[in-house]
Amino acid sequence: MQDSRQVTSSRGVFAGVDRTLAIASIAMVIAFVLFTVLQPTLANSLYQGVKQFIEQELGWYYILTVNVVLIVAIAIIVSPYGKLRLGRDDERPEFSNFTWFAMLFSAAVGTGLLFWSIAEPLTHLQGNPFIAMAGVEPNTLAAAQTALRITIFHWGLHGWAIYILVGTILAYFAYRRGLPMTIRSAFYPLLGERIYGPIGHAIDLLAIFATLFGTATTLGLGVSQMNAGLNSLFGLEISSTNQVLLVMGVTVAATLSAVSGLKKGIRLLSEWNIHLSMILFAFFVLAGPTVFLLTMFTTSLGDYLANIVSMGFWTDPDPESQWQGWWTLFYWGWWLSWGPYVGMFIARISRGRTIREVLFGGMLAATLGATAWIVIFGGTALHLQLFGGVDLASVANENVTKVLFQTIEALDVPWATGFMTAMATLMIVTWFVTSADSGTLVICTILAKGNPHPPQLYRVIWGLGLGATSAVLLLAGGLEALQTAAIAAALPFSLALLIMCYCMIKALREEAAGEAAMNTRLTETP
Repeated sequence: MQDSRQVTSSRGVFAGVDRTLAIASIAMVIAFVLFTVLQPTLANSLYQGVKQFIEQELGWYYILTVNVVLIVAIAIIVSPYGKLRLGRDDERPEFSNFTWFAMLFSAAVGTGLLFWSIAEPLTHLQGNPFIAMAGVEPNTLAAAQTALRITIFHWGLHGWAIYILVGTILAYFAYRRGLPMTIRSAFYPLLGERIYGPIGHAIDLLAIFATLFGTATTLGLGVSQMNAGLNSLFGLEISSTNQVLLVMGVTVAATLSAVSGLKKGIRLLSEWNIHLSMILFAFFVLAGPTVFLLTMFTTSLGDYLANIVSMGFWTDPDPESQWQGWWTLFYWGWWLSWGPYVGMFIARISRGRTIREVLFGGMLAATLGATAWIVIFGGTALHLQLFGGVDLASVANENVTKVLFQTIEALDVPWATGFMTAMATLMIVTWFVTSADSGTLVICTILAKGNPHPPQLYRVIWGLGLGATSAVLLLAGGLEALQTAAIAAALPFSLALLIMCYCMIKALREEAAGEAAMNTRLTETP
């Protein structure tokens, strides 16, 4: 009798994948696309209703969940379990530290930081609950410091803990327990062999659902900003039609990258992303307020760490306020919806590392990288706004996709403006492609029951499926529809993640107990 954990279809269109999962997941995408296209008004109304319900009734739950995940991650880091290696005890990492971090950061961040690192601080500068509680006037230097702190909080340890803990959990069960590289495997301590039945199918389908809409959110944000970049360079009109065309074009590139596999397209693009980012960083630091940025980095990092607990547990008591729903809940929903995708990708590239290396190294390096990015880009824009006489806040209010390119132009380096605008647009494309191809590969790996080399046909199908979902969300309501998708997709996975945390702790304790029993027997043997 064949082991059910390895059984996939061997012929026809379902060769190499689980037939049930393949049919159910493709049907889910087709149903969503058709419903949104054929009933756009009803779809938009429904999506808004879901978003409002979650914000008003379940905001506390999202905040509590993300804090629990961070606490569990820290607890595992400082525990004796942190020394366990994800693989055989004598295994070593497959990728260098630089390549590992480049792939982790590229897959996890996507175009998000390029989109929000300037627009978000400028928005918070004009008003937010934290400056109101502190009695700070908007549009002041003190307000700018708070704006950077809030932005770093949204891109800091809480979010990265979700990604990297999910990745650690999946890598542990795959590389130390020999289970398939799928989300269902994390439930083995609770469900046992039942993970290979209908319950396991439901768990993996849930992960595909979250991955689909989480990735589509980032793709939608990316093409919106890409459209703005092309508008600055060539005057291309900013419109939904052009954005859909851009989705189609970049989706093809992402699909080709996914077909090429992890060690070729995805690895090369990830390293390329980091190198381009360093060039853009250097331009902002040298052309911008250098001393101000260096000072703000140290100050902002300390300010964030000093306030992380109070900000992490803060829930807006004002039922009429939409600030927390538009910002913090959107971010937590976005991070949670990307949890299965980024987590599985991190697991794929982390074999041979210890649990502590992945959790502590990943969370620390990624948070420092995101902080540097936000301070360099956002700090430059804030300085121009407060001291340079450039009203970038109005640009952010009018169209957040334009503000990155307006900031580059405002630095007033004539010989470099066009080049840097072109490079920033290219970065959006490469980050976009890296996110899309990684998401495609993860979904196909789930469909193939953990096979690290899923069928090429399904990489093409899901590469195009992600692009279609992103395009439909853009047509259904633009940025607001994208945010709704992220928040809604996170709800079912958030419950699954809490159960995964419990299963991980249970499995680690069982392994420790087994080793202790083995050592006792060896000691007692004459």
